[in-house]
Amino acid sequence: MTAPLTADAHEYGLVGDGVADDRPALQKLVDALGDATAADGRPRTVRVPAGRYAIRDEPVLWRSGVSLVGAGRGATCFELSNPGAPIRPVPLAWFTTAQHGAGRDRHIADVTFAHFEIDGLRVETEEYDVLAKGLGLQYVLRGRFTDLYIHDTAATGFGCDFLQDTVVEGVLTERCGRQDPGEEMGGAGIGIGVGGWGPVERLAVTDCAARGNGTNGIFLELQQDHWVPPRGIRITACHTEDNRYGISDWGADGLVVTGCTMLGNHVAGFDVSAQGTTSVGGRGGIVTGCVIDANPGDGIALGNTPGPYGFHGNRVSNNGRYGYWEHNLAGGDQEPATDIVLESNDIHDNALDGIRVDAPLHEPAFFGNRIRGNGRRAAPQSRGGGEGVHCGPLSLTDERADWLAGGHRGKELTVGGPGETEVTAVVVDNTATELSLVPVRPGADTAWPDGTPGPGAAYRLPDCPAPRAGLTAAAAVTHPYVHGNRVRDDGHPRTQVHAVWIAPEATWTGGRVSGNDFSGNASASTRFDSAPSGGRWRDNAG
Repeated sequence: MTAPLTADAHEYGLVGDGVADDRPALQKLVDALGDATAADGRPRTVRVPAGRYAIRDEPVLWRSGVSLVGAGRGATCFELSNPGAPIRPVPLAWFTTAQHGAGRDRHIADVTFAHFEIDGLRVETEEYDVLAKGLGLQYVLRGRFTDLYIHDTAATGFGCDFLQDTVVEGVLTERCGRQDPGEEMGGAGIGIGVGGWGPVERLAVTDCAARGNGTNGIFLELQQDHWVPPRGIRITACHTEDNRYGISDWGADGLVVTGCTMLGNHVAGFDVSAQGTTSVGGRGGIVTGCVIDANPGDGIALGNTPGPYGFHGNRVSNNGRYGYWEHNLAGGDQEPATDIVLESNDIHDNALDGIRVDAPLHEPAFFGNRIRGNGRRAAPQSRGGGEGVHCGPLSLTDERADWLAGGHRGKELTVGGPGETEVTAVVVDNTATELSLVPVRPGADTAWPDGTPGPGAAYRLPDCPAPRAGLTAAAAVTHPYVHGNRVRDDGHPRTQVHAVWIAPEATWTGGRVSGNDFSGNASASTRFDSAPSGGRWRDNAG
């Protein structure tokens, strides 16, 4: 078989009619071009015309120097399925350490995957398998993944690890992680393992979108706990929506996240924690110029990190719990996070505290932030049922209600009367008469696991928690610098009860709190259930 620099897939046996199994012909072509590239050092390209190409029962083992280029999303589609191998995951292309011995000295180099679609809907494994991806390559050097649409995979859609001098751009992932209940590894739209190339991995993820995926929209994960967290990774201009987590840093160093939107993600918009395989949180990262809005859980959730981490010039708004939540998960790093910086962020209209500190901080700096109108979950408990109550796939309406707009944000709604099976859903937001609800899982089109409740269904909503502050410390905070913040509430009614609350379990030691505007909250500007010790508080309005 001759090996041209560019091969038309149809000329080498691929059919693209959605019926014939095109995997054997594609594997034969990839092997031939890979052998030729190994012989003369000249990379080759497979061009795949428009069509629907069936890849059945086995993935294609990829070769260095072989690129795959289609005719565009929706035109060239690879349809994955495993009808004859129900225990076997079938990504389109794979090359991994465990299966194939991939490593720094045995890697995939000089490859482009561009302008096609991967449909993973027909892959079903007997048990969840992290390898049931759309793409599953490890140790890629000088790779380019561009203009791809990957959807409905059983596990992660784009699941490639250890990407050096690589660009991932214009990748759209939807409804990936179908078989992941949200507690397994993987199951993301874009999941990238890091650390295999050493302390620097030069990777750019840009202009990608991830929507309705089982776990993360985009995550980075350190793969071995003895590896050095790598620097050099950037995520820019990406959009994450309706995933469990929007963007997660589980083990990078100095991750740069700029100009991204993180909307409607069920647990958090941006997450740093010990949830990865190595229980190592990210550190040294910078998040700037992002919109982190209307996530049913927290806007930013940060923990299990030694620090530093910086958040600059972001909008963190309308989230269902905290705008920013400092916390630590069990099993990860528990030492105080040092040099956490929140600068010039607009943190407003979140359901509970604007900033909540539930894990130790050392020398944090909060300056120039506008922290306003938080504590929106201010509506009292409510019950109803009967005439005027009806449910939609993602809503409950009570025509006789007169709720505070946004007052039930983030609450758990319970539907069902005495003797009935109760179901629960989380409230995204509400008007005077209608509750908007979170889908039962990412990518779902309903909040109800067993069907929409009928007309007149009985329901109840819990009471509002209190107090709800702009900044709450409920852990040890040492040598903080809090300066030039505007922490107030101009709403009607005011729902942010205090500007600063130091809870009974907190210690606040040393540091400086100065030049802040703490006036205009619903109650006293400050509440000290544990008195601050040392340091300086001066020139604060209110």
